[in-house]
Amino acid sequence: MAVSEDEALELVGQVDAVHASVGRRVVVFDLKKAEPDRVEIVRAICRNGKLRAPALRTGRTLLVGFDEETYSRVFG
Repeated sequence: MAVSEDEALELVGQVDAVHASVGRRVVVFDLKKAEPDRVEIVRAICRNGKLRAPALRTGRTLLVGFDEETYSRVFG
């Protein structure tokens, strides 16, 4: 199921942290400290107006894209 950019941003509003794999790097948004600029977060989590896959929410954390080290850190 495709999730639109607006739906993705609504999901971001429900979490405290977003870990987004962008190319070979991981961008982390700590939403408890500061709300990121809409353009900045859309670039990190969306591609062609849709939420990038895989996307997984666990508790108050959203993981977008796949990075083995990030998954290991989040899931122990």
